[in-house]
Amino acid sequence: RGRREEAGVPETIAFQTRPGLALEMLKECGGRLPHAWVAGDDEMGRPSSFRQELRDANERYLLAVPSNLLIRDLEVAPPESSGRGRHPKVPFTRWDRWRGALPERAWTRIDVRDGEKGPLVIEAVTRRIQARTETGGTGPEELLFLTRGRQADGTDKHDYYFSNADPGTSLKERARVAKAEHRVEECFERAKGEAGLADDQGRNGMAWHHHQTLALLAAWFLTQETRRGKNPDPCADVAATSGAHRGRDRVSPRHQSPIVSL
Repeated sequence: RGRREEAGVPETIAFQTRPGLALEMLKECGGRLPHAWVAGDDEMGRPSSFRQELRDANERYLLAVPSNLLIRDLEVAPPESSGRGRHPKVPFTRWDRWRGALPERAWTRIDVRDGEKGPLVIEAVTRRIQARTETGGTGPEELLFLTRGRQADGTDKHDYYFSNADPGTSLKERARVAKAEHRVEECFERAKGEAGLADDQGRNGMAWHHHQTLALLAAWFLTQETRRGKNPDPCADVAATSGAHRGRDRVSPRHQSPIVSL
């Protein structure tokens, strides 16, 4: 309490987890920031309650999840019934066992975008699944998006995502959203390197807020100027239309769906 008072932190501000902060920001600012996707790392994707909150808010998400979750593949035929009791369901299984049973033909090659070292190419699989909740229950049906990419040492890196997107959403669009988070991280690194985002010298909460706000505004300005220099098309700087909100419209490759990365 003494440190909070010394730093000038208002008594009305209470501790919140990252998912809680994200939901608060989406509620307060989501309407002023038109977006089609909500993306995040596996700390955000792990809580089934957070994904449920996003579904309740009509948000379309693609969230990374840890590799140790248990899933039920809804596209696999269930065991035969013995004729007594309830019909058996496909058992829950670990990621590594489920992934190891995938045939090679299940993977689809996707050219995501041009990168600094050449085209960014991955392979992906999508499935309808159910996952265990934090309390050991069974969650609702979701879409699993599994990707693999070759690393410098010759091994494959696997990434796992859950989504509530329409099953008709293309693999290429999901891959674009999954890899867009890295660009958001690059923006923060640029803000630290060019706008001093991490160099706050303030001693109270108000000074910290002022520093963060001005540094992010400076980083935004530098990013916009870079885009303007690389792409002279004025349409590239047009804000997303209200129809793009919640991701329910069909966007062309030229105007791709904006993403909120948490």
